[in-house]
Amino acid sequence: MELIIYLLIGAIAGFTAGLFGVGGGLIIVPILYIVFTQQHYAPDLIMHLALGTSLATIMVTSVSSIMAHHKRGAVLWSVVAHLAPGLVIGSFLGAGIADVLSGHSLQLIIGIFAIWVASRMFLGANTVVDTSKHLPSTTHQTLAGGVIGIASAIFGIGGGSLTVPYLNHYGVVMQKAVATSAACGFPIAVAGALGFIFFGHQQHVSVPHTWGYVHLYAFLGISCMSFLTAKLGAKVAHAVSPAVLKKCFSALLCSIGSYFIYQGIFH
Repeated sequence: MELIIYLLIGAIAGFTAGLFGVGGGLIIVPILYIVFTQQHYAPDLIMHLALGTSLATIMVTSVSSIMAHHKRGAVLWSVVAHLAPGLVIGSFLGAGIADVLSGHSLQLIIGIFAIWVASRMFLGANTVVDTSKHLPSTTHQTLAGGVIGIASAIFGIGGGSLTVPYLNHYGVVMQKAVATSAACGFPIAVAGALGFIFFGHQQHVSVPHTWGYVHLYAFLGISCMSFLTAKLGAKVAHAVSPAVLKKCFSALLCSIGSYFIYQGIFH
């Protein structure tokens, strides 16, 4: 029964990721939070397990996305190479920062972040990228990667919500920004997941079927299904207006953000 629940979460997360063009982390984390709460895991571990498991699943699902974007020649691999060192170091550090934060603090931080992403997405649904701009120096990109990596690990995401706006700001068109962001999600997820495993081992997490802060059953179930359903979500996305999709997703994120803020303050 437990594995069936994780397969269903993977189906929803994968479809949503394909439909809205972002990683499934912001969907996986809140659903895992609810599932782990229902399973009566220790309250101070639930958010950490949800974040670590989310990043572990993104390791697998990002590969499918990268292959699809690479076939279309949309990934800017030189930019990925410049961002990657910062992404890896930042993501591992972010896992360490998340480890010392309480579950309530993480709920508040993620809730506020979800609402911020929602507002940016809603207000920017129809904006056009200024292609006259150019990307900054390699050092600047590596430092930016560090900031994105830290934030991504704390939020349990592949970084698309941060990498895409960063690349857009410097004149990278949306298709290439999304493709490059997908490629950046892999090093973020690997370093972040390893960080949550490492720091979870230091805390001697005693929850069944876990490796550090990564729940193995949840990882397997979500990874398998999301890998398949992401393609279906992407097909549906092509039949709907991108602006409408962004507004729908921003409404969903607002609901998730409000829920986490409520949990962080009142529970």
